[in-house]
Amino acid sequence: MNFSDFSLSKALLKGIGDKGFTSPSPIQEEALGPILEGQDLVGQAQTGTGKTAAFGLPLLEKTSKKKQVQGLVLCPTRELSIQVARELEDLGKYKKGVRVLAVYGGAPIGKQIQALREGAQIIVGTPGRVMDHLRRGTLNFSALKMVVLDEADEMFDMGFREDMKTILDQTPKKRQTCFFSATLGQEIREFSKLYQKNPHWVKIQKKDLTVEGIDQYYLEMEAKMKTEVLSRLLDLEDPRLAMVFCNTKRQVDRLTRDLTRRGYHADGLHGDLKQTQRDNVMNKFRQGTVEVLVATDVAARGLDVGAVDMVVNYDLPQDQEAYVHRIGRTGRAGKTGQAFSFVVGRDIYHLEEIMAYTKAHIEGRDLPTLKEVEAGIQERTLRELGRVLKDNQLDQEIQSLAPLLKREDPSRVAAALLVLYGQKNQETHHQALDRVDYGKPFRSTSRRKKSGKTPHERTSGAPKLWINRGRLDGINPKVVLAALHSEAGIPKNQVGNILIKEGHTLVDLPPRLLKESVKKLNGKKIRGQRVRVDLFKGKN
Repeated sequence: MNFSDFSLSKALLKGIGDKGFTSPSPIQEEALGPILEGQDLVGQAQTGTGKTAAFGLPLLEKTSKKKQVQGLVLCPTRELSIQVARELEDLGKYKKGVRVLAVYGGAPIGKQIQALREGAQIIVGTPGRVMDHLRRGTLNFSALKMVVLDEADEMFDMGFREDMKTILDQTPKKRQTCFFSATLGQEIREFSKLYQKNPHWVKIQKKDLTVEGIDQYYLEMEAKMKTEVLSRLLDLEDPRLAMVFCNTKRQVDRLTRDLTRRGYHADGLHGDLKQTQRDNVMNKFRQGTVEVLVATDVAARGLDVGAVDMVVNYDLPQDQEAYVHRIGRTGRAGKTGQAFSFVVGRDIYHLEEIMAYTKAHIEGRDLPTLKEVEAGIQERTLRELGRVLKDNQLDQEIQSLAPLLKREDPSRVAAALLVLYGQKNQETHHQALDRVDYGKPFRSTSRRKKSGKTPHERTSGAPKLWINRGRLDGINPKVVLAALHSEAGIPKNQVGNILIKEGHTLVDLPPRLLKESVKKLNGKKIRGQRVRVDLFKGKN
């Protein structure tokens, strides 16, 4: 089946083509028809299965140029709101006059109000910020045609039930309603009875996640170390072809530039490139004139390259299935491949989720030192020299070296050639890392746990965020992270240890974020309960 088999406009088909989609994924194949026909729908599908396009394409198709809000997508987090909005913008970029706007907590509401006044037809947002706009009267749903709850189970887990109910109650009764969720629990079934009419149910089974023939590793580091560690890995492992995945187009461009400056034959692939540019890059990669392909997930979708020796997750993927999709680029046709994932700070918890989801063993590796890289290059050089000695007569070369060998010890001449060859093959200009090459080796948070002290114990004297709700109130780390992110705009990687007691919760935050977090979070609702928030400076 092709996308052209559905009743989609030429503008949307062109947007689909630009994104490199070749044929519908299972959730798209099952859901596109019913949604385009106007049916309510409940779709069970994991993140990374293409569900955004499954509801996004019909939503864009049904949206007119009228400067009224015609579509609403509710998402559990700021990141997902931004991601979904960007995906809709990409799919609908040739549909002129239709604007998508993301609204979420932690961003200036004034700019969002101004954008709403200027006119947006599709709103993608978190329940808390959508509620804010409804209270202020800056959102009008009188012309709304379609509502989507994306990752509905996550929103229930994070305590957004009442917010979602309030929002849906303010939408027109004659609307189309679609729910997408990884699980179909009782709450979703109850919501379906309340807000949907004879919904079409779609259930997509999990794919087989077994990826054989791939050695999987992770390396923990600081963000600023990533490019240097990548260049060391490339020299140490010496792959014929390597794919490096980044999460943003900007990072692809930056990393491609940095690798090229270090002497690698690298090129980038992302959604902003024209099809002719993509084809040119891929042809070079297949032919081996480009040895390192730096790409986003969207750009790499549907590519068929059979000889990739190594995959690197320079940025951890945003969902677990994307991890499987990425590393599956190597280890094909019975060959063994390698996959390396770079982990920074709280990424380690996301990696643990990936390991649980894929049931794969991902082995931790120490960061490679300069000495190890140099030794690896030298060992490889000796192997190559052995091959040359075996496969070639070398009479002419021996003759040209004869005058030098009369003056110098042959073993010194060979050693000097080895040095020159090593220098020639180390045009990548590695930079020393203080915490890897000198002094104490780099040790990550997860490895420090082996010292016998928990992260909480190591920071027990530092000021913390105190919240007057705890385990007995249904509070869990996921809920706290979501509230800090949506209400206070704090990135998840800035949040430290979360200690949940029976009646209160303590959160480690950087000192510069504490006072502002108290101000923004105090009086807000977490899991439907209004909270009191303060600074805590004592022992726990």
